[in-house]
Amino acid sequence: MTQASPPLSAAGREPLRLGPALRARPPTGRDRLDAILAAVLERIDRNLAVFTDAFPAPSSVDGVYPAIDNSEWTNGFWTGMLWLAYEASGQARYRQAAEVQVKTFKRRIDDRINVDHHDLGFLYSLSCVAAWKLIGDACARDTALQAADLLLERYLPAAGIIQAWGDLSDPAQAGRMIIDCNLNLPLLYWASQVTGDPDYARAADSHIAQAARYIVRPDSSTFHTFFMDPVTGAPREGKTHQGFSDDSCWTRGQAWGISGFPLVHRYKADPDLIALSARLATYYLNRLPDDLVCCWDLVFTGPPHERDSSAAAIAACGLLELARALPLLDPDRAAYEAAALATVETLGTRYLLPLGEPGTGILAHGVYHMPNRVGVDEACLWGDYFFLEALVRLTRAWEPYW
Repeated sequence: MTQASPPLSAAGREPLRLGPALRARPPTGRDRLDAILAAVLERIDRNLAVFTDAFPAPSSVDGVYPAIDNSEWTNGFWTGMLWLAYEASGQARYRQAAEVQVKTFKRRIDDRINVDHHDLGFLYSLSCVAAWKLIGDACARDTALQAADLLLERYLPAAGIIQAWGDLSDPAQAGRMIIDCNLNLPLLYWASQVTGDPDYARAADSHIAQAARYIVRPDSSTFHTFFMDPVTGAPREGKTHQGFSDDSCWTRGQAWGISGFPLVHRYKADPDLIALSARLATYYLNRLPDDLVCCWDLVFTGPPHERDSSAAAIAACGLLELARALPLLDPDRAAYEAAALATVETLGTRYLLPLGEPGTGILAHGVYHMPNRVGVDEACLWGDYFFLEALVRLTRAWEPYW
């Protein structure tokens, strides 16, 4: 049996080795951030003709996203980018394209097109919840509630988790939770607020507690995936799916943890969630190359191993969300903010793909699935989304769609 992590309040952070350098780093100016944001919007504009009635594939091929229909777990990231672009610029063309896409999410949930998984939050928070929050789209609200209902069906009461993938009767997937699900939980909390039904929030509360207990290791690294016995609720084992090994720390998973625990804290005001995110953030920052753009697994800390710009973008958003929730006098708060800003500046300076044909991605050097050699050294749609989200967070007051 896998041993659970110690109680969160008793588990301290390791020393942040980059702390003094990050706190002393001159902040990136607003003009520079605005210039990077303008470059991202220019690339979105170039892609609107292709990706209004269609969506980008999860990762690019030679830097260009193939066009697909609304059938992948990643489609919400592009619609979320359109909503972010609309908020950042006020330009109606982004809203109009997003509204076209939101209608396809209604058809997708009605027709049950590839919704047999936990990524309904990635799909519907960034598309339909955003449409409800920004423009009061009642149909989008109802569609998001349908998605929340499907997500709630995946809750396994004995194990206290939301099963990640597959038909609930599939023994190969039974009792599997993965760290990505942290960012799907806000859909349940939002549904609980909108409807007044506490069952959504209770399931989310249970899942985040189990993720904190079993996915986070005692040294503040994380498993990608963890299996619970769906009948008895007993913990079984931690495994990887996309990392280097079961014992290593897949970087995008660590970034999901840094981001997801403080996002849940917005709904469930538990200081242990912030303490846990800080532990994960310090572990992550202490294993980065000099430019703060991570390798694809944190067992690697530099060349010749592949960078993952998409994980770096997720982590930057997580660091900003974490810093927002930390006390002003926390010794590492300023360093977390500085690390997020430095990451965004590096991505905007060294990792932007040049303007190319319609469909060209935004961030180069991302990794989708290294073990399967899918989307390696390519643009990844979630990386593009979180890079833009980080820029919006840094340049204006922003209310998350999560």
